[in-house]
Amino acid sequence: MAAGEGTRLRPLTEVWPKPLLPIDGRPVLATLLRELAASGFERVTLVTGHLAEQLEELVRDGAPFGLAVETVRQPEALGSAEAVTRAIRAGAKPPLLVSAADTVFTPGDVARVLETWESASTAGAVGVRRGGRPDQTRVRVEDGRVVELDAGPDAEHTAAPLWFLGEEISAALADVPGPPFEIASAVQDALAAGKEILALEMSPTRDLTRPADVMRHNFPYLLRQG
Repeated sequence: MAAGEGTRLRPLTEVWPKPLLPIDGRPVLATLLRELAASGFERVTLVTGHLAEQLEELVRDGAPFGLAVETVRQPEALGSAEAVTRAIRAGAKPPLLVSAADTVFTPGDVARVLETWESASTAGAVGVRRGGRPDQTRVRVEDGRVVELDAGPDAEHTAAPLWFLGEEISAALADVPGPPFEIASAVQDALAAGKEILALEMSPTRDLTRPADVMRHNFPYLLRQG
């Protein structure tokens, strides 16, 4: 999912889309695509919107990243579920791994949690981290399962922007209320229906939230280059 406007990163995102901004001197999206390829993925659907042409020029057909990439546009930012529904209509087939395109995961984490989900055979899964920022969605976890999304401040985990969606939840995305139409709504409905949603504990992730983060996440890299 790479369609967002990145409003908190303005004025940078008035010129560049957020996934094109660097962490460790490399575009965040490029790092993510290489991580997906290293995790065994072969096909990716990239949903673009804001300044889409720049992202599409970087990725092209995915060959530079060892992937086959198809792009589909989300002209209006109507939410994560709407973005994934567009990808499905363009040919993406469940089960799906859905990731934000503006996050750097610890190398090896995606492959590890993918293996865990595939062996568990649950309806879906959510990447979770211990701690996190106050603005991140808190998740209540019991015995390795998600029991509540958007939990209270006492919950120990926050959601990572990584979802694993089986066929049933993927199909339900087209019917969630909105706008905004969000993946979390379909996962909440699955929980209410008694479906198991795995909590996949991940290492800390990195992203760019405000302009100062660009310097913070690239300063060590710049020092090494000097």
